[in-house]
Amino acid sequence: MNRTRSIISNIIEDTPIGTNLARRIIPCLDVANGKVIKGQQFLGHSVVGEITDLALRYRDEGADELVFYDITASPEQRSVDTSWIKKVAQIIDIPFTVAGGIRSVEKAEEVLAAGADKISVNSPALERPDLINELVERLGSQCVVIGIDSVKITLDGAQDWYIKQYTGDPTKTKDTGRKTIDWVKEVEQRGAGEIVLNCISSDGMKNGYDIEQLSVIRAITTLPLIASGGAGTKEHFKQVAEFSDVDGMLAASVFHMGLIPIPELKQYLHNANISIRL
Repeated sequence: MNRTRSIISNIIEDTPIGTNLARRIIPCLDVANGKVIKGQQFLGHSVVGEITDLALRYRDEGADELVFYDITASPEQRSVDTSWIKKVAQIIDIPFTVAGGIRSVEKAEEVLAAGADKISVNSPALERPDLINELVERLGSQCVVIGIDSVKITLDGAQDWYIKQYTGDPTKTKDTGRKTIDWVKEVEQRGAGEIVLNCISSDGMKNGYDIEQLSVIRAITTLPLIASGGAGTKEHFKQVAEFSDVDGMLAASVFHMGLIPIPELKQYLHNANISIRL
């Protein structure tokens, strides 16, 4: 705990206190070939279950919302299949977001018409940033989420966080040369309604969220910020809520594997005075 505080003490000293709204607990379902899969640091994926089975399970356990990523859609230059979106919409009554190769307003409208509450764009927005403006103008910012896959690397002798693209396929993943901080500022300026920050180095490792990076991003944006990558214990959720002031905590492995039951997690956070929907 003391080490975590020392890491970020200089980063968030002047960060304003965030909203008092309840933090959201969000299971993440990576989809490929009609199945839910999971790996580590976006590598070594294995099947963990059926899309509808897991959606129902998390609805019943009390998840606040769900996020579905068709992780191979953008690398394969295709769009997410809406057939499974319709099935999910028919069986659950909590909000859910869908991402995967959404490159136009028309495709976004198709995904929303299939039953999704929000759409998320990542690589397509990096390909053509004006897409964000177009989506916001047509759909409203409340429907537009920006996913960001970020990792700390050294360029020209200096360390910083940079964006990676097409992370759903290791053979096609590439560096963009964009600094994460710059891209966050740009997507907010373009009107996006929310950011999911996927911290690649932490993804699937269960060693805790990237408190340092999330705190830096929290300090530069007023948008709702969702932490993604690294959850392994209930304490990790508490730490990222307290120290990085995120609006939601997204996780996959600990939920898929039943390591942290959602009702137990929510009660733990409530007892720790973290605002949460029980």
